[in-house]
Amino acid sequence: MKRLYEPAAYGPQQGCFWAETVPAMDWPVLEDSTRADVVIIGAGFTGLSAALHLAQAGMDVVVLEAETPGYGASGRNGGFCCLGGSKLSNSAIARQHGPEGARDWVRTEVAAVDTVRGILENHRIDADVHSDGETLLAHNARAFAGLQKHAIEQKTLYGVTPEFASKFDLAGLGIGGDFYGALTLPIGFALNPRKYHAGLAIAAQSAGARLFQNSPCDSICEENGHWICKTAPGQVQADKVLIATNGYSSEDVPDWLASRTMPVQSSIILTHPLTDAEKQAQGWSSSQMCYDTRTMLHYFRMLPGGRFLFGMRGGLTATPREQTKISRKIRENFHRLFPAWSDVPITHEWSGLLCLTSKLAPYVGPVSGMKGMFAAFGYHGNGVAMGSHSGKLAADLIAGNSTDIPALMAKEPRRFPLGKSRRLLMRPAYLAAELLDL
Repeated sequence: MKRLYEPAAYGPQQGCFWAETVPAMDWPVLEDSTRADVVIIGAGFTGLSAALHLAQAGMDVVVLEAETPGYGASGRNGGFCCLGGSKLSNSAIARQHGPEGARDWVRTEVAAVDTVRGILENHRIDADVHSDGETLLAHNARAFAGLQKHAIEQKTLYGVTPEFASKFDLAGLGIGGDFYGALTLPIGFALNPRKYHAGLAIAAQSAGARLFQNSPCDSICEENGHWICKTAPGQVQADKVLIATNGYSSEDVPDWLASRTMPVQSSIILTHPLTDAEKQAQGWSSSQMCYDTRTMLHYFRMLPGGRFLFGMRGGLTATPREQTKISRKIRENFHRLFPAWSDVPITHEWSGLLCLTSKLAPYVGPVSGMKGMFAAFGYHGNGVAMGSHSGKLAADLIAGNSTDIPALMAKEPRRFPLGKSRRLLMRPAYLAAELLDL
């Protein structure tokens, strides 16, 4: 595969807690030739959601996973099913696509959360769901002042009333730490992403989709009006193709993908199950999924069972030296925000790749110049909800149904400059963000 990062970034999920919470799924390897209406490259939330919805519509679907089930970002993320998917402000979206385009995007954000909720409920997936919406915590006084304006905007945009809390209210909410206030938007929830992924896979299989593991698509070519996706031992002939590889994409499958993604590392640590005394020492008993107001934000939550998850952006390379640096930095940040837990054991640590686009928003649509091929990617760290919903939108598009793809998502992303060296673009952005967060 032709990928952007060092091989370690795409390595096994060493230390990932989620993998311990589900039985390993054993899909077959594609070892011969087969035929399907649609072949989907990538078996994360997007690919499996598309497979489920296409199979339910009566289409014959094959899904090719390069590694084992849940190997990529869908099995490594923080489990935040919430609003998001774009790094653009509502005003920026309105400038680009008009007021109705901005409203369409807001409706899509909410619909994305509803898509995951619907899948969980309809297929009776137990994914350890908790948290009543998401809570944003102000990291300084300036950010707290901004929360008040943010609360008004959220009520206008999403039609719900956010819960505003001052610094002095936080203790009563079970939120302990040096935060200046909080804003809770009652949309979204937290879950165990690996349990959700496993349930989604079972649902897709039950609907008739054929899932294959350890079957990387090495090339895609057109022959006699059909697409041929070749793996080392086998191949799939299909009328249509969906590329759903997101941050784990190969730059040449197809060549159209080259430089259209910017994979970014995110790192997570997890504590042992906290004792009552340890919770009391930090003053934290909340089960809310939280993140702070920093541009280089931290995200965190207490899991059912008492473990505390803490995440942040990772490094721009996956060299051993950089990984050691990030491992040290995430602990320093965790201990600074939660000093009472400085001696609490960290039992798990892992990282994964999220995906940015040059337009700072997801893409769901056709691959230009390749009739019958489609792509869905670029969720900017909000792949649980938006990735799942994008799979549903892509399924509607492939099946020829009417779609609700907002203009923001339908616009094809341009290639990033600098090609294979494009990670250099992120370094000044990271430095600027750190200065803004002071």
